[in-house]
Amino acid sequence: MHNSSQEDVFDFCALEIVQQVANGYNGTVMCYGQTGAGKTFTMNGSTPNYKYRGVIPRAVNQVFQEIGSHYDHDFVIKVSYLEIYNEQIYDLLSDEARDSPFGGSQISIQDDAKSEVHVKGLQLQHVRNEEEALNLLFEGETRKTLASTKMNEHSSRAHSVYTLHVERKSRGEQTEKVIHSKLHLVDLAGSERTKKLDHAARMKEANYINKSLSFLEQVVVAACDNKQDHVPYRQSKLTNLLKNSIGGNCRTVMIANIWPEETYLEETISTLKFATRMMKVQNEPIVNELQDPTLLLKKY
Repeated sequence: MHNSSQEDVFDFCALEIVQQVANGYNGTVMCYGQTGAGKTFTMNGSTPNYKYRGVIPRAVNQVFQEIGSHYDHDFVIKVSYLEIYNEQIYDLLSDEARDSPFGGSQISIQDDAKSEVHVKGLQLQHVRNEEEALNLLFEGETRKTLASTKMNEHSSRAHSVYTLHVERKSRGEQTEKVIHSKLHLVDLAGSERTKKLDHAARMKEANYINKSLSFLEQVVVAACDNKQDHVPYRQSKLTNLLKNSIGGNCRTVMIANIWPEETYLEETISTLKFATRMMKVQNEPIVNELQDPTLLLKKY
């Protein structure tokens, strides 16, 4: 719909995915498009104006609403917030300086035996309510890498991923079963034509951004091709992190942001082509269950 409100965008694109997180389904909502097209506004919204809050704060609110309706279950909610800048992962909830001896190199992506993706070295902070979760979002926002470009005065120079980790246990039943899920809320950095940049640092950032988005497109193309035996998730940190979101155990939606102006027609066509490919990806979401080892021990 033309001139849709932030509420309309959330209800149409993300509500169903967010509602299912409390039931054990992984979810991903991501924004893709050229720089300056409104991805960060779509995901985060305008902090001073409650009416214009974006997908992430609305998703946080919805998750805690869903939890509140499950009176017979206990929930543990944890939050992580990272950014991928120049192919390095940084923890946006960490006070550690970027120019420290470690930088982002201590944070790495690993797969377990069940092909679950884990980010080693990333903080998971326990939150008890919506306010605490939003405070971590706002804290992370202050550490994001931003810069001014011709297209956008406050351009995101990195991909950022705010994740809610949810665990659910039954209160009444004596069961060792634990249901767990993740909700990835992804603000991708904008693709840019490097010929439109005139700053060396911005050029370097744009090259990393465009390269990682190119790898993302390759993964999507491979995931859509039934004849393709190998999907190259490990080509970049972004695609490795979003492995389950593209062709795996996850409910995923991508919001394509465009500038409907003739000047940016080339970028708009490119974005819409990618969105068309993304629509063909087949995911297989299932409820995530595991056994609590402590309760299993008591049972045995």
